[in-house]
Amino acid sequence: MNFPLYIAKRYLRTASKNNAINLINGIASISIVVGAAALFVVLSVFSGLKDFSLSFSNDFDPDLKALPQKGKIFTVSPEQTRKLQKISGVRMVSKVIEERVLFVFDAKEQVAYLKGVDSLFGQVNSINKTIFQGQWLEPNTAQVVVGYGISQRLSLGLLDFNNPFEVYMPKPGKGDIENPDEAFTKAVLAPVGIYAISEELDSKYVFADLRLAQILLNYKIDQVSAVEFKLDPNADMDNVSEEIATILPATDVKSRAQLNESLYKMLNSENLVVYLIFTLVVIMALFSLAGALIVMIIEKKNNLKTLTALGVEIRDLRKIFLFQGSLLCLFAGVFGLAVGGAVILLQQHFKLIMITPTLPYPVVFTFQNIAIVFFTIFGFGFLASLIASSRVQKTLEE
Repeated sequence: MNFPLYIAKRYLRTASKNNAINLINGIASISIVVGAAALFVVLSVFSGLKDFSLSFSNDFDPDLKALPQKGKIFTVSPEQTRKLQKISGVRMVSKVIEERVLFVFDAKEQVAYLKGVDSLFGQVNSINKTIFQGQWLEPNTAQVVVGYGISQRLSLGLLDFNNPFEVYMPKPGKGDIENPDEAFTKAVLAPVGIYAISEELDSKYVFADLRLAQILLNYKIDQVSAVEFKLDPNADMDNVSEEIATILPATDVKSRAQLNESLYKMLNSENLVVYLIFTLVVIMALFSLAGALIVMIIEKKNNLKTLTALGVEIRDLRKIFLFQGSLLCLFAGVFGLAVGGAVILLQQHFKLIMITPTLPYPVVFTFQNIAIVFFTIFGFGFLASLIASSRVQKTLEE
């Protein structure tokens, strides 16, 4: 045991009965508690908003998607389909076709994407649970499922036999159009369901049977726009992507994050900005900790000189204030995390704050956010204590 250092600690502890110093320490502790709680609450709220925003793409986008490197379509033979289904980690494979077409209903028009899907599409995506009216389409029929935004713009209902729901798509060819009726492929569709995911997606897609879409677009039976994959929970996505690219060499294989790259970048950038802003608030709160230690050092100037005369080295005196500030920051930070965690858990279980009458404000309690707040508070607190403890030598020299 370092006996002079032990004596110094006991001596300074006995001499630290100044009410002003205790008040400053109390203010510093409260500032750290509030800063830690605020940082954790903000990070948890943003994590909730991030999960809420990504839930739309999770319901619609597959785990992996193979897209053509050139053009709009590529060919997938039955042999390639069998090989894709046998890849380790692949649970389900679905073929789709997408093409921008014109929809007409009761003299109203809407340009949107006709998305032809096979019978396995609902098992690759969670599209079935987004149906809020009607049902999902049956294979090998003229049934379609439309988005809520499209149904609103066209005033479209389900199974309306008085007004046909028509689709028009231009026929391939060259030269001037002499007869408009001959320039477009026309078909009458039967809406049987309406889905609701997000405002953008609800106004973008009309789902139809894959073979019907191929016939309307004059595609061959083995021509598709994309192949979508549902993976096992423990599947190695990189290895699966490489095997898919080997079987389908003319495609680019993208994950859900790559399909929504701009959305992920935006959310990550916003998360970083929010963290930096509230870290600045925490740093400002830690100024009170540094100020409290400096005031204590100045207040105990004579005591420090006495200890120096007794043989206590300056670096040991610095350690006393460094440890004191670090421990204060540690305990206050943990208490602040407890307060912030209690607020988040209350919101999760009791839905105290609501966005709408049926939608609570989304929050997520994660240990990652706890670690971020803890190391932020303790790291900057240690740095503030280190800077303040360096004042010991200057005080003794004055």
